[in-house]
Amino acid sequence: MARHDDSDRRIEPSFDGGLNASESDRVGGPSRGSRDNSRGGSRGGGSRRETKSSSKRSRKRSGGGFFGMIRSLIYWGIVLAIWGAIGIGGLFLYFGARMPNATSWAIPDRPPNIKIVAADGSIIANRGSTGGEALSLDSMSPYLPQAVISIEDRRFYYHFGFDPIGLARAVVTNLVSGHTVQGGSTLTQQLAKNLFLTPERTMERKFQEVLLAIWLEHKFTKDEILAMYLNRVYFGANAYGVEAAARRYYNKSARDLDLMEAATIAGLLKAPSRLSPAKDPAAAKARAEVVLGAMRDAGYINEKQVQSALAQTPDPARPYLSSAGQYVADMVMDKLHDMVGDVKEDLIVDTTIDPALETEAGDVIRNAITKEGKRLNVSQGALVAIDGTGAIRALVGGKDYAESQYDRAYKALRQPGSAFKPFVYSAALEQGATPDSVRNDAPVRIGDWTPENYEKKYNGPVTLSYALAHSLNTIAAQLVMEAGPQQVIKVAHRMGIEADLQPNASIALGTSEVTLMDLTASYAPFMNGGYKATPHVVRRITTAKGKVLYENTYDAPPRVLEPNIVAMMNGMLMRVVNEGTGKAARLSGWQVAGKTGTTQSSRDALFVGFTSDMTTGVWFGNDDGTPMKKVTGGGLPAESWHQFMVMAEKGKTPGPLFGMSGGPVVASQPPRNAPMAARDVPEHGRTLTDIISDFLNGTPSKPERRVPAPAQTQPATPPSPVANTPPAPVPPAPVDRSQANVRPRPDGSVLEGPVPPGDIPGSTLEGPVPPGDVGAQNTRPQGGRQKTLLDIINGN
Repeated sequence: MARHDDSDRRIEPSFDGGLNASESDRVGGPSRGSRDNSRGGSRGGGSRRETKSSSKRSRKRSGGGFFGMIRSLIYWGIVLAIWGAIGIGGLFLYFGARMPNATSWAIPDRPPNIKIVAADGSIIANRGSTGGEALSLDSMSPYLPQAVISIEDRRFYYHFGFDPIGLARAVVTNLVSGHTVQGGSTLTQQLAKNLFLTPERTMERKFQEVLLAIWLEHKFTKDEILAMYLNRVYFGANAYGVEAAARRYYNKSARDLDLMEAATIAGLLKAPSRLSPAKDPAAAKARAEVVLGAMRDAGYINEKQVQSALAQTPDPARPYLSSAGQYVADMVMDKLHDMVGDVKEDLIVDTTIDPALETEAGDVIRNAITKEGKRLNVSQGALVAIDGTGAIRALVGGKDYAESQYDRAYKALRQPGSAFKPFVYSAALEQGATPDSVRNDAPVRIGDWTPENYEKKYNGPVTLSYALAHSLNTIAAQLVMEAGPQQVIKVAHRMGIEADLQPNASIALGTSEVTLMDLTASYAPFMNGGYKATPHVVRRITTAKGKVLYENTYDAPPRVLEPNIVAMMNGMLMRVVNEGTGKAARLSGWQVAGKTGTTQSSRDALFVGFTSDMTTGVWFGNDDGTPMKKVTGGGLPAESWHQFMVMAEKGKTPGPLFGMSGGPVVASQPPRNAPMAARDVPEHGRTLTDIISDFLNGTPSKPERRVPAPAQTQPATPPSPVANTPPAPVPPAPVDRSQANVRPRPDGSVLEGPVPPGDIPGSTLEGPVPPGDVGAQNTRPQGGRQKTLLDIINGN
């Protein structure tokens, strides 16, 4: 049993004379103690050295202190990195194996863009899924790529598609800030995602994104990758690419953007909707400041340029698609497929639009509604301007395209009211009537319909010229029945009306619906000498490489009216402006002709008029058919027409209308106290029948003053500002003023034509309800008709 000495040191037990073993018999060889003893060391000293050695081994096993811990971290870090690389490599191999073979990878074609340009080459709009054409890196403003690289991927020119350094920096920055401040994706990765992948956020998509980015870097140069990115990335407001964004927000090309504008557009990449300069200018400017700071830090600009950009007052970003030209762009896109078929490449569409007139037209409609809309209960308007060949020079389909894209000039069918009457009078003239022909303005009944004048007054016998100038509904109704509704429809269709028209008596007062564009184009034959003016806006369509795919062929229009009919109609339509319902449309120094139109309860109000080189139609109303407050065609529409045409004719030399003498013509007017029956009745020899009839009718028998008809002159050649001129028109035939076909009426008036202006039995009213200026269904005046000379002779 072990015992302790005085120093309390443990004494190992021994076996004296018991079991003995030599050093050679030990398996491990001589013991250290033996070796130490052989050197003369004492047994106690060997024990102390053994204790120290054990202590050192224990410290090594416990980690070796601080440096040991560092060595351990390095060691295990290397181990983990190796295994991590192996794992990530395995994931790349796995997800890569799920992708198509790399030999089949290809950049998808950029969706085609349709660039729509005005007659002067300026851009009206870009249409297509991208919203703008592709630009080369050299052609765009240098600030744009610099701004995008600075804020999105500063190491773009130094990484291989995937940037571990940038990713690590983004992770650290986001951890420090507590929220996402930087993204780890490179521009190449973003391009790969936009080109090939869906927007879902999965591990597989992220690995595929990196693989595709590396492939892009291998396949293309850095500048090519950057150009592809800038031409395809989304900037909000349906704008894909820098050109579309520049057009959307600043109405200029990306070639012309300044430093502040480029920084603003680059700032949109973070949140296109929230940072839109059109929606939130303050937020957009704050983000632009961040972009400018990044550009300065990257060395692209200096502090002085930053301060200069911040000090400038940028032009306010326009609201998305607010320009009036967007209505034209919609019209072009509606017709494009019929002209060239499916669009598979970028196209350039040359139009007939005059950009200055287009802007003025939009301003006129918008300002009129802004100023008078509330007072007159007017919410919408439209305007179309057409030259002598049918080329549309301006078209506005509403007050604000951004609010409503519906085109009220090109698509909306509305009743034209009395603006349809020129077709009725043209049909009557073709059947032998003249501007001096007389009809009786009195209550007329056609079947169950009794048309009524707008002012509910009657003038007795009047000339057709006077009746058209003052928009007498009873006379128009008589002329329809004389010529026949079908003949009136044939004339209207021949002149350019495309809509279906109802063959009934009320067509005289514009109850059949038409578009403003067709109505305006149908007035153009009065302006150009009788040739059809097919409305068109597209002149030519070419590819981006210049190959012509379409060119219009409206340079040889057919004749639709004889020159003498045109001359007579122009004389009558001039009176509408000079003395009738269209006075507000008069232009200083210009001969102007046209016609007003107002429908039931002022639901629609129109004025269509023309000078020697342009025909313009204006409409005002409400989309839901709500009546306006006493708005007539001679009011707001005629005033707006005047305002637009002042600008349209500015700087031009006034020319006479076809068949008219030079200079504005103002017809003389009868004295205010002259009897209504005397108005415009042509003077011919007074006979006993005239005197007795006048006496029985209570009309003074003294001769009445004759108002001369407009002079007939050699016509001018129809204008053709855009296309080739049509064949020179034949001079108008002299107007027959003979009274061979004039026969006395029982009420003392004279009449040309086969049908009397009183009751027209056997006719029934079909089709739409007549507009307000048609009148109510009245019965004949009480008291019977007046006794006439014919009654006396017949013994009645």
